[in-house]
Amino acid sequence: MMFIFIIFICGIANFTMHKAMLESNHPLITDARTSFNRLLGPYGSYILEFFMLAAAMIFANMGMLTAVIFYFIYTLANGAAVWLLFSNKH
Repeated sequence: MMFIFIIFICGIANFTMHKAMLESNHPLITDARTSFNRLLGPYGSYILEFFMLAAAMIFANMGMLTAVIFYFIYTLANGAAVWLLFSNKH
């Protein structure tokens, strides 16, 4: 149960960072958003984010500690990307 809670908290952080990046209007993000919109529709990146969260929670429910570790590393990588994006904004 603790694994699922940790992943849930990381999921909230990931969705928050995801939304902040999409709303940043950074040229790199705008180009990526355009590509995703063509391939997956306007909410495609959110759908992928949700499936990653759901898969991590399913694996954590099965008792796989590696799911928690990998999803936590993914959250740290997202945090680093958001920090780089917003710290270099002029």
